Amino acid sequence: MFFQSNPTRTTRRELFAKAGSGVGSIALASLLADSGFSVDENPNPLQAASPKAKNVIFLHMVGAPSHLDLFDYKKSLQDHDGELCPDKYLAGQRFAFLRGHPKLLGTRFQFKKFGKSGQQFSELLPHLSSVGDEICLIKTLHTTQFNHAPAQLFFQTGFERFGRPTLGSWLSYGLGSENQDLPAFVVLITGSVAGAGNSLWGSGFLPTEHQGVEFRSKGDPVLFLSNPKGVDRSDRRQVVDGINFLNSQRLMDVGDPEISTRIKQYELAFRMQASVPELMDISQETKQTHQMYGTTPGKSSFANNCLLARRLVERGVRYVQLFDQGWDHHGGLFKSLPAKAKQVDRPIAALIQDLKQRGLLEETLVVWGSEFGRTPMQQSNATVGRDHHKDAFTVWMAGGGVKGGMTFGQTDELGYFPVENPVEVHDFHATLLHLLGLDHQKLTFRYQGRKFRLTDVAGNVITDIVDS
Repeated sequence: MFFQSNPTRTTRRELFAKAGSGVGSIALASLLADSGFSVDENPNPLQAASPKAKNVIFLHMVGAPSHLDLFDYKKSLQDHDGELCPDKYLAGQRFAFLRGHPKLLGTRFQFKKFGKSGQQFSELLPHLSSVGDEICLIKTLHTTQFNHAPAQLFFQTGFERFGRPTLGSWLSYGLGSENQDLPAFVVLITGSVAGAGNSLWGSGFLPTEHQGVEFRSKGDPVLFLSNPKGVDRSDRRQVVDGINFLNSQRLMDVGDPEISTRIKQYELAFRMQASVPELMDISQETKQTHQMYGTTPGKSSFANNCLLARRLVERGVRYVQLFDQGWDHHGGLFKSLPAKAKQVDRPIAALIQDLKQRGLLEETLVVWGSEFGRTPMQQSNATVGRDHHKDAFTVWMAGGGVKGGMTFGQTDELGYFPVENPVEVHDFHATLLHLLGLDHQKLTFRYQGRKFRLTDVAGNVITDIVDS
């Protein structure tokens, strides 16, 4: 008990104490709403169309893979390998590290056509190429940023500086979660955190309940998930009830929306203590599944994270973000890129195959990409590498209402500029939202006196890649 009750009189404070104790956040939130203290703004976005996807698995290759060595083969670049770059590609351009007059650099890897669609893939992606008919390659994405952290922010939030909600947060805000025992937005990381840090899964000015929750492969899957020694589940329930009662009183006094968020998050954390350990235990999967992905239970790996991504969307998590570090190849490109490609090729192909055989691919949008691409010119250093390139690079999508086995957009003879169907990051985001049934112009949040949206004041849906 938090105070002494009067047997002949029940005050409003006592009523909330009794209501908050033992019934959890659902009942509490309902009571708060009835009292006029529901502080969450319901976006109620009008649907652009019937949703084709329910969930997203977004694979961000941190550091920027070379599209010219993986997806965008250029014979002309091969023919002029080692020659000085034409002046028209240098005039007025800014680069992160290139100086002087660089030479052109052709790929050292073979490209072949695969599947019924005949799409070209590098020999570095033998497994992914086997599911090429499920993939839509977008070869003309371009960004405004040529340094990692701002480009990563722009790719994930539609803005190059800190403080904006990420794509996953917007989807959590607009659609919520299908599983009340798990977050709507989960993050899995291989290697070190990207340059822009946890802002890449932050909620910005949205209520913090919409930020991504990082799941870890070792130790507690979520920090502080386990109870301290000597504390059992009933003890934890009492603690959560007590904290939420006090928070509800504070919410009544000041109406701060972050207090409402805190109440919900305490309740979610309590439910996750039961749901997350089972989710993260991939040892339950069959031997065939582990062979397909190349997974090892108890190990931290990109392959394990791909399998976890399938398990998460299977349980109704709205948005799963995978970050894989180690793609920044300024040097040693032709030695390092094969190793990195090998790490991701098999598990990504397995993820697509696994989703398809379970009937989940048609409602799960799989997205692969990075903050920018790589230059057709060789960076001047002791070992061969490529600099950052913002003007045209490749991303791809599969499932979730996207036309498979197609290529959208073409770059010029050197893979430098778009020459057909250029795609801006805001177009890319608008299309993702559209596939989930959201109108990017109507999914807004009022902050500092005006309505903000993921696509700012731009963005057009790429209707040509949407499967009718």
